[in-house]
Amino acid sequence: MNLGDLGAEVIKVEKPGSGDDTRSWGPPFIGMESVYFLSVNRNKKSIAVNMKNPKGAKIIKQLAAVSDVFVENYVPGKLAEMGLGYEDISKIAPHIVYCSITGYGQTGPKFQRPGYDSVAAAVSGLLHITGPEEGEPVRPGVAMTDLATGLYAYGAIMAALLQRHKTGKGMHMDCNLLSSQVACLTYIASNFLNCKTEPKRWGTAHASIVPYQAFKTKDGYIVVGAGNDQQFSTVCKILNLSQISSDSRYKNNKERVMNRKELIEVLSARFLEKETTEWLELFEGSGVPYGPINSMQQVFSDPQVLHNELIMEMDHATAGKIAVPGPAVRYSHFEVSRPTPPPLVGQHTVDVLKTALGYKDDTIQELLTSRVITQHELI
Repeated sequence: MNLGDLGAEVIKVEKPGSGDDTRSWGPPFIGMESVYFLSVNRNKKSIAVNMKNPKGAKIIKQLAAVSDVFVENYVPGKLAEMGLGYEDISKIAPHIVYCSITGYGQTGPKFQRPGYDSVAAAVSGLLHITGPEEGEPVRPGVAMTDLATGLYAYGAIMAALLQRHKTGKGMHMDCNLLSSQVACLTYIASNFLNCKTEPKRWGTAHASIVPYQAFKTKDGYIVVGAGNDQQFSTVCKILNLSQISSDSRYKNNKERVMNRKELIEVLSARFLEKETTEWLELFEGSGVPYGPINSMQQVFSDPQVLHNELIMEMDHATAGKIAVPGPAVRYSHFEVSRPTPPPLVGQHTVDVLKTALGYKDDTIQELLTSRVITQHELI
């Protein structure tokens, strides 16, 4: 999807009939379309091909020969059984940037296990460190392990294309959920690897910075972070607790971490005395990082979200007007391409075979009749 935002022609290969599994992930649905699927499939053409049929596998090979990038997310070995593994594709398309996305990698003791976000998040330790203090493990509200892997793959593809520009040769990249999430453990992992410190769950708080968490107000929550002593002093002034900033127990971050419980009790009691909007006004312009915990309605009416153009609207073939989060990055000398709506299953099969591969009408009709391919016809 991100590559499509940058102008790439993206051809999504789906199985005839049901297509991508996420098409059935709902409710909610808009008409017959899964909102989950609609959220991450803009800027893609869909072709429906039975790759288990040799004629279908041939189509994929022909597309690879005229494409720059081949992305797949099969359990290792499955595509090779169809003659579509990296070794097979690289013989006919030595230029190909072939990106495999799996649960655990291409080799190793777990490489043939299917990969799902929540399972990989558990195995990688993300769930172990996420949740309320002294509470149960919690899955993040969105599939962060899936998203991180997609973003790692996006960067890897761009890097491989640059390398190919220098060498003329393609390559195979192994992106997987486990490696992506372990890499994203960052300082938590480093604390363990260097100090053998087993982390705990902190809710909204931070293991190494105090205060840096959500505080309950009269009517909601505000998140405040003091990343240095000056910011902590400013927080205390705003809260009318200047005496706290001069207390020897809180003179620096190390002392504040060691005396976390007592400090947070004092700050929490003070935050409960005013409503969230009152605190937001008092923190405005202070130089201290702060913000409310917003609902989705508040997020998408936030003036900065609107200014950053983070609501993208499109007209879908059957669902009508839909809206999704827009691209996160803006470019000074490049306009993100106008989005095309998420496709129906096989919506572009005939078009791709004609324009990309030069198939004739009689050949396409034969493939349609034999169910090697399907084409979604709009009514």
